[in-house]
Amino acid sequence: MMTGRDGSAVAGGLARHVPVLARPALELLNVRAGGVYVDGTFGAGGYARAILAAADAQVLAIDRDRAAVARGADLVEASGGRLTLIEARFSELDRIARKFGHPAVDGVVLDLGVSSMQLDEAERGFSFRLDGPLDMRMGTDGPSAADVVAQASERDLADIIFQLGEERHSRAVARAIVASRGQAPILTTRALAEIVARVVHARPGAIHPATRTFQALRIFVNEELAELATALAAAERILKASGRLVVVSFHSLEDRIVKTFLAERSRTAGVSRHRPDIAAPAPTFRLLTRRPIVPDAAEIAANPRARSAKLRAAERSEAPPRPLDAAALLPPLPALADAMRGR
Repeated sequence: MMTGRDGSAVAGGLARHVPVLARPALELLNVRAGGVYVDGTFGAGGYARAILAAADAQVLAIDRDRAAVARGADLVEASGGRLTLIEARFSELDRIARKFGHPAVDGVVLDLGVSSMQLDEAERGFSFRLDGPLDMRMGTDGPSAADVVAQASERDLADIIFQLGEERHSRAVARAIVASRGQAPILTTRALAEIVARVVHARPGAIHPATRTFQALRIFVNEELAELATALAAAERILKASGRLVVVSFHSLEDRIVKTFLAERSRTAGVSRHRPDIAAPAPTFRLLTRRPIVPDAAEIAANPRARSAKLRAAERSEAPPRPLDAAALLPPLPALADAMRGR
């Protein structure tokens, strides 16, 4: 059995997955008995288990991956009614919380990106290490990566791969994809990885040449950055005063969105002498992490996938939530529907 801090048994048994930066995340969430906490990215249930173990609290967990929700059924049953697990996008977390009787919550935790289980399942098409269908969808709806590769224009492919993968050879990769799809459909992860490897030559010991392209397509197919921006605003709307928001990111673009959002929402603006009649909005958050918390050497040694993780946290103020200007947070990209039309 998995045990809590006091040695008591924790519902759900031994966890398959130890979440990255779990200790500081739990400390910053400030989990208390009677509290309600939203785990917006359930995955393998690591954070949900940790919250249930920390106190006699309730957890509302969300995941867009139907397989993850199905795997969490045993934990739901063993939780004694303290865990509710819903298949949905975490951008809807405020609506979902209200639907399940929680007009305000004490904490929200978001563990971003693809899960280890998704990477390790060849049929999901997330990884070039395992040959499988070129899918990459976290959910079951919408276009797959194969659809985007087949239909997006060369320009859009280059923009996607450059902006979301930070691949400096993005134009060459896009040209190679378009040339290859003219010969035969690109339907598998191995086929795409081989195409990329022909134009991106990695140095010995460096990451696989297809890493950045696969990352970019996954983020684009799942609209991960727009989902994140919308989820941050949803958390602002649903958190109680003094409620905590904790976000763990694994990509520089994700971290930049979180950093920018929290910096803007926590800033106390002075009154302009040129426009003293315009009152600056009150800050909606107070920063708890001036700089991101990162894994130590021991955690990285135990879990190499943790090496790029960054944790940021903030506490909700009593100020009313603000409208979201998503365009100010997101990189310039074609919309998924536009890219599919090959505009």
